[in-house]
Amino acid sequence: MSGVALAGDVTYLELSQDGGGAHKFYEVAVAGTVVTVRYGRIGAEGQVQTSSFATTDKARAAAAKKVGEKVRKGYAPAVRGQRAARPVTRRQVTSAPSTARAVAPVLWRFRTGAAAFGIHVDEDRCWVGNQSGDVYTLSHGGEVLARYSLPDGVKCLVADEFWIYAGCDDGTVYDLSSKVPFGAYTIAEDVDIFWLDIHEGVLDVADAAGGLTVIDHEDEYQWSRRSAGTNAWMVRADGDAVYHGHSQGVTAYAPDGGGELWHAPTNGAVLFGWQEDTAVYAGTGRHVVQRFSKRTGALEATYRCDTAVYSCATSPDGRHVFAGDSSSSVYCFDADGRRLWKLGTGGGSALSMQYFDGKLYLVTTDGSLVCVDASEAAIAAAQQGSVPTAVDVKQAAALPTYTPAASVAHVPTVSAAPAGGIVVECVQQGGRLRVQVVSGGYEQSWHVQFPRGIREPGARYVVDGLHPASGFYRVRGEIHRLV
Repeated sequence: MSGVALAGDVTYLELSQDGGGAHKFYEVAVAGTVVTVRYGRIGAEGQVQTSSFATTDKARAAAAKKVGEKVRKGYAPAVRGQRAARPVTRRQVTSAPSTARAVAPVLWRFRTGAAAFGIHVDEDRCWVGNQSGDVYTLSHGGEVLARYSLPDGVKCLVADEFWIYAGCDDGTVYDLSSKVPFGAYTIAEDVDIFWLDIHEGVLDVADAAGGLTVIDHEDEYQWSRRSAGTNAWMVRADGDAVYHGHSQGVTAYAPDGGGELWHAPTNGAVLFGWQEDTAVYAGTGRHVVQRFSKRTGALEATYRCDTAVYSCATSPDGRHVFAGDSSSSVYCFDADGRRLWKLGTGGGSALSMQYFDGKLYLVTTDGSLVCVDASEAAIAAAQQGSVPTAVDVKQAAALPTYTPAASVAHVPTVSAAPAGGIVVECVQQGGRLRVQVVSGGYEQSWHVQFPRGIREPGARYVVDGLHPASGFYRVRGEIHRLV
């Protein structure tokens, strides 16, 4: 227990590291045979988990074990409310009615119940995250498949090949690639997060002050830069650079070390960003999307809307450029900047968007995920006033819901590695807790990117798969503790 005993029926602990790192609390309450754990970002209500035990003695023993685990990780007794909450800026947006003469052909609409910015669409499903901490997955046809319940509001959803991450207001970036969400990265407490991107396991964080912070696959600080502007709503990354959009334009930095490669002023403050293989796109408050060369920063094209641009996206080949404005309209342009059409969304302004397989997916100011048929035939019909009746998608009564693993105690266990399972182990190296591969056939000197919150010295785990990255392995699939 490291000298910390349960204080009456409730023990409250905090972990807050000056100058960076975690800013979290952990509270354990015992009521008879019931143990209630509440945890999350300092200043927030957090997430609650409840467990029942056969006797009061077993309940108190379990509670003491939970407290001991946290103390060993650096948590200390505290008084709730004395430490200030992490700075969190909610994006203040307005949404006026559309001035378009026709409405887009909306196929279906799913209302998440709270304001939402996060969106990702891949071959398997659609993801949407809102400010209540809910992340939903849906089929391309609009069926709700599952819900992830995270401790705090979702800033954005980003993908890094197979892996899906949710950046939350509590400063934690959660890996949603398996049924049990894991905290993959912890962002310094003094960083007011605006947007995130991840490339090959390296996290890039854009913030309210116009700063950019880079964290590696081991959740360790690499470098940071302060731009000439503020309100950095755009960060995109590839193997050649990190592209940072803020109130003074777009700046490209070298991924190793952060040396400035180029800076391009924009026509207005950047409110959203997109990237393709050779270009980055910046949507601005002065009614335009601007396309810049990734190599030189040269302005290649401008796409003019009628009000401030809240979001933008492209078709995979850059043939079409889409934009959502503050007046509940969505636009399509050709690659050179010629406007092809403007239509109303039918329900708020698009705060994020993505094009996939002939459809345009929007997250709007009313917290809805909207699927628009962007085919030429559907758009032509919509311009003539003929649109389908949008399906109002409902949640299933027994929707699968997944919550994060708060500690190693919440990780599912197995007594033996199943066929094809890969065994990894937590080991102490130079004062740091690392994860290495035990199973044969892998590079033994490489570390494994692994959730910090469930690491325990000497513990072994079974993972479904390991994928090589730049000198380390990434876990794919489910994680089980080997007992």
